[in-house]
Amino acid sequence: MTALRRLPGLVAGGLLGTLAAGPAMACEVCYGGAANGAPMVTAARLGVFLLLAVTVAVLGAFTRFFLYLRARARQAEIDGIASEWAQFQRSSLS
Repeated sequence: MTALRRLPGLVAGGLLGTLAAGPAMACEVCYGGAANGAPMVTAARLGVFLLLAVTVAVLGAFTRFFLYLRARARQAEIDGIASEWAQFQRSSLS
């Protein structure tokens, strides 16, 4: 029961605190006042491009690995067929 009695006071205090709060002290990038060539904007763009490059490199490595596995499977199938064919020819000559 005591928690329910305190609830209106807590809500009113939260609303007053929110309304009385001043603007946040954010950096110039957050406010949008940074120039297009500002160092922080340039660094953020380079960071995004670096992360994209790493992602593309990892996906490319996975693709290359699976293509390698596909080529090995094809070669193993060809070798298996050649071996079976050689055994078949030997048995038919006898």
